[in-house]
Amino acid sequence: MGHLPEPLQLPAATSIGGARVLVAGGLSATDISTDGIEIVGPSGSARTVGRLPAPIHDGAAFSIGGRAYVAGGAATTPSADILRLGANGNSAAIGQLPVPASDVAAAAVGVTGYVVGGYTGAVPLRSIVAVSPGKRARTVGRMPRPLRYAAVAEVYGSVLIAGGTSGTAAQRAILQFDPNRHTVTRVGTLPVALTHAAGATLGGRFLVIGGRGDAPNSASRRIWAFAPGSGRTTVAGRLPVALSDVAAAPAQDRVLVLGGRDGAGKVHDEILGIVATR
Repeated sequence: MGHLPEPLQLPAATSIGGARVLVAGGLSATDISTDGIEIVGPSGSARTVGRLPAPIHDGAAFSIGGRAYVAGGAATTPSADILRLGANGNSAAIGQLPVPASDVAAAAVGVTGYVVGGYTGAVPLRSIVAVSPGKRARTVGRMPRPLRYAAVAEVYGSVLIAGGTSGTAAQRAILQFDPNRHTVTRVGTLPVALTHAAGATLGGRFLVIGGRGDAPNSASRRIWAFAPGSGRTTVAGRLPVALSDVAAAPAQDRVLVLGGRDGAGKVHDEILGIVATR
């Protein structure tokens, strides 16, 4: 469909206004944290609109009311910053996570973003942290085990969490966080253990896109689809090339898949589109 301004792995991405995707930070092809803020249209057109206050990778992005937020991430050490980002590239600090964290993922339900898991630089996290504009970030749930690099998305008012790394091992569990009850329940199982995958919602299904196993060279082409109603996970498609460390977010009638790293270690700049099939 298109190309990012540069190859990126582990950027943060979220939909803004339903038709565009904001991309923030990431690691370059030479494993250097970046500070770019890009806007990507549903056709795959991309342009740089601004710069973050500091370079980060492994941050988490989510949207509330059409406005984008980025939480955590790292350059040399994890950050606790929560930033509000505008489509014109401006940014403002609005708060702090309870602890600095990278390797996080996030999704929003209503007027609250939920930041899942992560790593402080010394300790992996099993927390789910609620972030609402004008309120102090707070821990509202705990997963059965610490998770880094999980795939996360909102589906039907719940936050779904798939795979990720616990300790040094990729995981298979699909978890559901209920924002009203603050409970975490296992609702499914991935066919294979996955980490460093991206999560997105399309057609009422939770997509788990790409990723890898425990080995960095074990990137996957598969796109898994989890149906919350049936609890079934099926193959929904395949990427043109096996990729981990992609970002993904909906834009109009499709999910955009951004950048990533292949099994040979090459970092990509492609923007791919996933559309729903009957």
